[in-house]
Formats: sequence, structure tokens, C-alpha cells
Amino acid sequence: MHIEFARSARSTIGLEWEVAIVDRATGELASIADRVLQVLDERSEGGTHPSITSELLTNTVELVSGVHERVADAVADLEGQLAEVRAVIDELGEYELVCSGSHPFSQWYDQHLTDKPRYHKLIDRTRWWGRNMMIWGIHVHVGIDDRDKALPILDGLLAYLPHLQALSASSPFWAGVETGYASNRALMFQQLPTAGLPYPLPDWPAYERYVDDLVRTGVIEDHSEVRWDIRPSPKWGTVEVRVCDGVSTANEIAAIGALVQCLVDWMSDRLDDGETLTVLQPWYVRENKWRAARYGMDAEIITDVAGTERLVGDDLRDLITTLVPVAERLGCQAELQLVRATLERGASYQRQLRVAEAAGGDLTAVVAHLARELREGVSPVEPPASGRSAEPDDSAEPVPAT
Repeated sequence: MHIEFARSARSTIGLEWEVAIVDRATGELASIADRVLQVLDERSEGGTHPSITSELLTNTVELVSGVHERVADAVADLEGQLAEVRAVIDELGEYELVCSGSHPFSQWYDQHLTDKPRYHKLIDRTRWWGRNMMIWGIHVHVGIDDRDKALPILDGLLAYLPHLQALSASSPFWAGVETGYASNRALMFQQLPTAGLPYPLPDWPAYERYVDDLVRTGVIEDHSEVRWDIRPSPKWGTVEVRVCDGVSTANEIAAIGALVQCLVDWMSDRLDDGETLTVLQPWYVRENKWRAARYGMDAEIITDVAGTERLVGDDLRDLITTLVPVAERLGCQAELQLVRATLERGASYQRQLRVAEAAGGDLTAVVAHLARELREGVSPVEPPASGRSAEPDDSAEPVPAT
């Protein structure tokens, strides 16, 4: 099977932001995205909004930026779209917008599926696991100027998957339970067929054979249904990083976007210079994903093929320093330095846990906190406590939602 990889300007960036709608009074997810999208379409030239779309569930809208050279421009694009959605939400008067990897307490059986054939097919096949996909994320596309770089860069990025997952981790609660994981979304999403970590594939023809195998056996209809944590996106000529939880501030999206853009460009340069990128053993990659999902910023990750271990936050600080010259060339120095702000203030899961503790376990306070962050940004807070956070709740008792 031949899969064309579109021409794309090197290291251009596009961002996708999944945003949830909640009831302002109760904090529960609200299935009104169809109403919101209808208004947006009516206000758009041509009758269809060019960038804001539906998602799997009718409690979600997805914001999709255009193709940009600079991270700041891609983020500004998303902020403009968010303002359009918020204008409709505020007119309705009863709802708020939030973004995190999971909703703290809403239940899957109360949610409604968007009426599209591809979603009905997915749920018909995946049943309970599919219906439980109450998850939100951000996706980062970075342009690749040569198809044959796509898979080597993908393999190289897997060494930094735990950095991105820990930095964005924002799903410590699930259906009213404190899970003990920084990113419960990471482990939920990989239950879907073709989701999770990519297979090691040596070259583009091997990827084409992989997709052909799945199509011939009825697993997928086309390559867009390969839902890896990091994947090539042939339609756009990009590598797409999908591992990140949803985050509730534009600054965090900017930080993650800059980190991914710099990593891809850095690796592209090294390939141009004839270098071979470092590729961790698949079992190390899998372990790193679990550690980052479990412990978040307190994860001790495996950093090289020799099995060296290091605190992910410490490795991130050094990585930022390494990437400064790349960021200067790409014009995202300020955005890359925002990674340090997350390290100092705490990732979203840490902030949510602090809010829940201060509210005596009332998870409606967490929803209000997420809505406030999306409107106003992150308030100054005390640095996260040292030591491993998100310890498991051995009692496995639900945290009350009210």
C-alpha cells in the first residue's frame, strides 16, 4: 500500500486543543456542543466554521490552529477560537469551559456520542472501553521536510515521551475517584485498538506494510485510525505528538508546543548531519510511559540505553538548556522557558490535588478551579511538595463529588 507523505515546510507547527463544556452550577459535563457548533457555523462565512469542530462526545469542541512558523502565532490562533466558543457559551449563560485530561467526577453513561459514522463504528467495536473515553488532550503537529525522516524522528521522540506526559499530566481523578495516577488518561486511551505506543518500524515502506496489514484484516479503514501516542500524519506531512493530557492554560500549550517543535527540529538537524538518533529499547519506553503516568513530575525515568535513571524534572531543566539555540532559531525562546514555570508551580494534576485537599475532597471545587484557569491563567501557588505525589488511595473509595 502506497501512502503519500505530503510536502510540509520544515518545523512549521499546528496545535489542536480539546475543550470540555460543563454545567456552571453542578460542574457536570454538559452535552451541548452541537448547539454551540451550530451557532458558530451560522456565524461563519460559508456556513461552516473552518477550525472549530466536534469530537467523539457532545460535551467537547476541538480547536484546530492553522499552520504557523512560530509557536506564539499558533497559540494566538487557538486563543482566538477559544474566545469565539466562549462568546457562545457566555450567551447561553449556564455553562463553563474547562480542559484537563479527564473530568474529576462525571460518569461515562451520562455522556452522548456525536452522531458521525466513524464514532458509531468505534463504539460498536470497543464498547465499554470506548464509552469510557472521557478524555481530553492537546496534539502538536510539526512539519517534516523529508518523508524518510518521519519514523527516525518518531523513534527519537519516544525517549522524551515521559517528559511530555509528566509536564502535561492533568487527570488524577476518574469518575469521582482519586486514582493515584498523575495521568489516568494515558492508561485509559491505550485500551483502544491501535492506540498507545508505536511499533518499531525501520522505514517508510515498513509503515506502509503495517497499515496495509491492518486495512486488509479490517482493523482500520485508513492510516488516520492509527492512534499512536506519537505518529506520522501523512495527510499533513508532519509528526504528530498526541501523548499529552489536555491543559487549561495557553501558556502551558505554548510551553509544550515549543518543546515539541524544538525537539523535532533538533533531531532533523542531527539527521541532516548524518547522525543516528538515540532510540531507547521498547521496554524502557513502555516503562517510562507508565512511570510518568503514575508519578508525573516525581517520576524517575530511564534516560539512555544503558539504563541511567533520573528525575524527569531535572532532565527537563537540562533539556531546555540544550534546546535554547534551537528555540532562538525558531523564535520560541520565551515559550520554551515557560516549561520552567510549570516545573516551579506544579503541573495541572498537582494543582488539582491541592485544590481538592483544600476543599475537603469536594471535586466541584476542582472543576471551578479548571474553569478559572482557562479564563484567567494559572494563579501563583506554592511550589509542589518534594517526594512522590499522587500516592495511591489504597482504600479505593470514591472521593465525594459534592
